[in-house]
Amino acid sequence: MTTIPSRGKDMIEQNMAGEHTTWQQDKDHFLHPWTVFDSFYKDGALAINEGDGVYIKDVDGNRYLDAVGGLWCTNIGLGRQEMADAISEQVMKLAFSNPFVDMTNVPAAKLAAKLAELAPANINHTFFTTGGSTAVDSAYRLIQYYQACRGKPEKEHIISRDNSYHGSTYMAMSIGGKKGDHPPEFKFKNDTIHHISAPNYYRAPEGLSEADFLDQLVIELEDKILELGADNVAAFFAEPVMGAGGVIVPPEGYHKRTWDICKKYDVLYVSDEVVTSFGRLGHWFASEDIFGIQPDIITTAKGLSSGYLPIGAMLYSDEIHDVISEQGHGRCFANGYTYSGHPVACAAALKNIEIMERENIFSNVNDIGIYFEKQLESLMDLPIVGDVRGLKMMMCVELVKDKKSKELFPDKVGISKMVSNQAEARGLIVRPVGNLNIMSPPLTLTREQVDFIVDTLRECIVAVQQDLNVSEP
Repeated sequence: MTTIPSRGKDMIEQNMAGEHTTWQQDKDHFLHPWTVFDSFYKDGALAINEGDGVYIKDVDGNRYLDAVGGLWCTNIGLGRQEMADAISEQVMKLAFSNPFVDMTNVPAAKLAAKLAELAPANINHTFFTTGGSTAVDSAYRLIQYYQACRGKPEKEHIISRDNSYHGSTYMAMSIGGKKGDHPPEFKFKNDTIHHISAPNYYRAPEGLSEADFLDQLVIELEDKILELGADNVAAFFAEPVMGAGGVIVPPEGYHKRTWDICKKYDVLYVSDEVVTSFGRLGHWFASEDIFGIQPDIITTAKGLSSGYLPIGAMLYSDEIHDVISEQGHGRCFANGYTYSGHPVACAAALKNIEIMERENIFSNVNDIGIYFEKQLESLMDLPIVGDVRGLKMMMCVELVKDKKSKELFPDKVGISKMVSNQAEARGLIVRPVGNLNIMSPPLTLTREQVDFIVDTLRECIVAVQQDLNVSEP
């Protein structure tokens, strides 16, 4: 048997004399996002202490290649001295400034102008937030405000997709469509939030062509708008490539055709680029450069500062701004956060963008990312690997009990966690989500590091197959 011992048991044995170890302090006092209480109280957490480039080290000095990139976000890699210097200099110059009403600060103004330069041509306005969830929440507020300002307050219904992820604030989670993120203990807004099918061709009915599958998806969106009444539908939310919902790349033409439907019925198109922007797919933004659309609103975060400091942004079009800012109405956009446009976070984002430009990091993404895709596809010969999908530095391996029927392992098996446990023991971090192992490494990844990821992942999956008595074909 190749099963890896539980982390909790290991940590307890290593720290018998230390009642106040990091592991124990964390276990006793830190409620983590998405804590699964049964497993957490058994195993605790992997305590990370250092990071350098694509690598992290735990409190015992064990080194791991972080193929998760923190959480889709350490795009330029960890431990950059010039990032530390830029942050330190801004702290000493101006650590904070009130962003409300008629006050600003230099880094915030510069970053807003830079984002207007990088975004699609019609998007020239930025509202700063504290992260991706608050960016989506603010997009929802802006949509409400815009529709009311133009005399159409009844346009309040939102359409999103099954398995989508848009954040964890109340409205962002309501807009999201992952069943696992809607546990019965929480309540969500559902009277004006609606979900249509995810564009996941791997899970399409057998025998249905990709072209016909695409037609069905487009028809479904149009039918939903007509069912609700076009005069009642405010916006459609879509990730260019769905992230936490399974790294789902839609059929070619999906975004352009759904965008056309939205334009036809006067529905705003919101492109949630919290994950896909700032190089993850080899461009500043994926909406226009990869999928050929100009959304009305873009949400972003994560790679905006490469995770060095918390910051997000909601970018929106000139057309929206012209309506909401029309003079003579005495309007006030009553939404915001103490840390909107935080000068230190904005300085970090500006330096992050400068590094990306200077080092031509997107060139590496477009080279190594394609290599990463091809190498991961080699895992398809393994009996429990049902699908390998994604784009460039945003990849996923789907594990199945039966390759032909695509039947999943029961949840109680914890198949992706079995693989990630094996990986952790071999110095590799991959993200387990249900039946998926998701990877979103730093954009500085090399070919040698790709080979390590893929070779190690193969060893891990083979080991799990042996534990489950799955024989090679």
